[in-house]
Amino acid sequence: MSKLNIRPANISDLDRCFEIETVSYAGDEAATKEKILTRIKTYPEGFVVLENKEEIIGFINSGATHKVELSDEEFKELIGHDPSGEHIVIMSVAVHPKYQGKSMASKLMHSFISSMKKLGKTEIYLICQTELVDMYARYGFIHLGESDSEHGGLSWHEMSLPL
Repeated sequence: MSKLNIRPANISDLDRCFEIETVSYAGDEAATKEKILTRIKTYPEGFVVLENKEEIIGFINSGATHKVELSDEEFKELIGHDPSGEHIVIMSVAVHPKYQGKSMASKLMHSFISSMKKLGKTEIYLICQTELVDMYARYGFIHLGESDSEHGGLSWHEMSLPL
């Protein structure tokens, strides 16, 4: 595989990130193109892409806050986002299916966690499906329990990673 690069997303990445989001998440679970654009423009420090020489492979996007409410649907549009917030809420971790199973999510997560530490953040939060709880636990995330979120009509689990 060609050399990999992790960098902040920019507006020219929108179409590819939206494509990856829609093939990675089922139905209503996927963010709209407008939400992805808002995330790129509003908090570029929390939106990183992993690319090779040919294309973007995957990305992580997030928002910062002083008060975490993982079931808050408005936060997915960055309503309540404050770049000075000490807590990070991950909204998407997505790797194109063509690159899954090749440790790409791991490369993204390790880099993202490191960059959030450098920004002085104190904790990272996320919600995930049952089958991903063990994967996030390998990065040090602690399972907090089932979430009140009904995003996409699915059931979710809340997790956190103290930094």
